Amino acid sequence: MKIAVGIIEGLMILLSAWLMALMIYQLALSVFGFKRKTKDYEDHEPEARFLVLVPAHNEEKVIANMIDNLNRMDYPKELYDFIILADNCTDRTEEVCRELGAQVLVSRRESPDEPTGKPIVLQKALKALEGYEKNYDLVMFFDADNLIDLNMFREVNSQYIHSERKADIIQCYLGCKNNRGLVAFSDYVSYTITNRFMQYAKYRTGLNASIGGTGFCVSAQYLAERGGWTSLSLTEDFELQIEAICEGRRLLWNNEVRIHDEKPTKLRACMRQRLRWAQGRWFVSFKNTPKLVKTLFKGEISFWEFLSTFWSMYNMSPFAVLTLELILGIILEIIRVVSPDAVGTAAITVGSMFSMNVVSILILFYSIYVLFYVGDYLDNGEKPKLKQVVPVFITILINVGLGGLVNLIGLFKYRQQSSWAKTEHSINRAEDMTSTLVTAGMTAEEQPAQEAEQVSADL
Repeated sequence: MKIAVGIIEGLMILLSAWLMALMIYQLALSVFGFKRKTKDYEDHEPEARFLVLVPAHNEEKVIANMIDNLNRMDYPKELYDFIILADNCTDRTEEVCRELGAQVLVSRRESPDEPTGKPIVLQKALKALEGYEKNYDLVMFFDADNLIDLNMFREVNSQYIHSERKADIIQCYLGCKNNRGLVAFSDYVSYTITNRFMQYAKYRTGLNASIGGTGFCVSAQYLAERGGWTSLSLTEDFELQIEAICEGRRLLWNNEVRIHDEKPTKLRACMRQRLRWAQGRWFVSFKNTPKLVKTLFKGEISFWEFLSTFWSMYNMSPFAVLTLELILGIILEIIRVVSPDAVGTAAITVGSMFSMNVVSILILFYSIYVLFYVGDYLDNGEKPKLKQVVPVFITILINVGLGGLVNLIGLFKYRQQSSWAKTEHSINRAEDMTSTLVTAGMTAEEQPAQEAEQVSADL
């Protein structure tokens, strides 16, 4: 029994040390996110040519807003094209797109066993659009439920030119379209902290940004060199990010313009989404860790870039670590009741572990309350509100509890990368578009509608 106790205590100490190391890293990185001014590039006249791809599976409720948004972008119409990728739709998504004059590429299964999902339709689209790298500089990706700032292409164009076209990927600020309800608010809190104190902080230190799944662009030339869209895991964006970093590519962050992404409002939908993310991230991390280590020893990335990327690969582990510590702690207490002598010699070890966890909890609260209130003020102009104290605390419970559960399940299911669970949308309000237009500093009437040529094809 004493051997079992020793093993459990050893595991708990290792888990606590791992958690502490990750939190210290986050604490040190967060210091670079407190700067108020964010823009560090000059404005340039529109020059970059954009190809915009929007995967859409049964999105008839939201796709019209996205098409209208893209038609009203504050950018020369001759310098960008957008295409809706109708992915095995069984509703009126395709018809709505055609009625609005949008370009559409239609993807349908060739057999019942053929995998589907966002990575597959992107792969098919880029194959169908062979030679795109000759006509465009940047390929930009959005989700069908997004709304985007109208000056996004202008800002990305300026940042791309300012970098002397050395940027291979640019990720824009990931905003939330909705934050009402505790589930959606928990995402709002997480994204507010991540945008300012991870993404922007890393950008300020010269480290590569993370790709957030939407609102990012990739150099058309780099994409073509990769053979099109080759990232096919459940977290295709994360896979692209890690592979690009291992190739020594440059990933920039743009804090000036944002995507307004719809967040799940129900716990079940949130859990399904996060489970898909967990499965994909564990898979990509296990697959690419050896490659990342080789890249470091070859001198193709710095030690700090290695550390930052390694953290990105395993930043879901604290949730699983906390859950495992809880389980091991319960087992230890059961042993203490059944066989007090077996645990009696471990008082100092358990006490040390408790002290480490107290410090971890203090850092956790700093990482939530302080960083959220500061980030919400700097990026969203929201002053700290006392009435948010309890909801923010509940978001900690949701993120830790739900995160621990889905990351443990995802760890055991990480090899399963073919089952794509779509997140259903619940927002379909015309005022969402108006809100975004006002955010970008212009009204719908000030923006001429684009008369897009209707193109249809089968992927």
